[in-house]
Amino acid sequence: MNANEFGKRLGIGVRVAGRIAQQRAQERQAQAAGPIHPPIPAQGVVEPASPRFIPSAQEIREAKQKTHRITRAAGRGLGGFLRPFGRIGGILWLQVTGFFFGMFALYFAQDLWRTHASYAAGPQHQRFLIAVAMTLVFGYLSVSAFWRARRR
Repeated sequence: MNANEFGKRLGIGVRVAGRIAQQRAQERQAQAAGPIHPPIPAQGVVEPASPRFIPSAQEIREAKQKTHRITRAAGRGLGGFLRPFGRIGGILWLQVTGFFFGMFALYFAQDLWRTHASYAAGPQHQRFLIAVAMTLVFGYLSVSAFWRARRR
């Protein structure tokens, strides 16, 4: 069952259910307008018990298969509806992570600038090398996140 056929059947089912609900509401209103107290049965009269419906194994199997088909069709329809939002959400996620990686790269670039006098063999040589490495790593992550967002 494709998504369009499922939608048509769902719409028909909703309309039929609405009509049934409307008929039952009208029946309740008619009963409410009738006698206030229900009639009391005569002494000694026993009303027959309503027969219970017990479905067969075949009917249960068919109902499960029908429910499974409807569930799969609803899942495919919902997946088709949400697919564009997932694409936009993925692009937005890449841009946000790229922004935060860029902020970390700028932070480490400031530290790099502060310690640039120790690039060869100063007292903060190790801190300078760490700042260079972290600036390069976070800069790469930021640029690659925006690049991947652009390719989508």
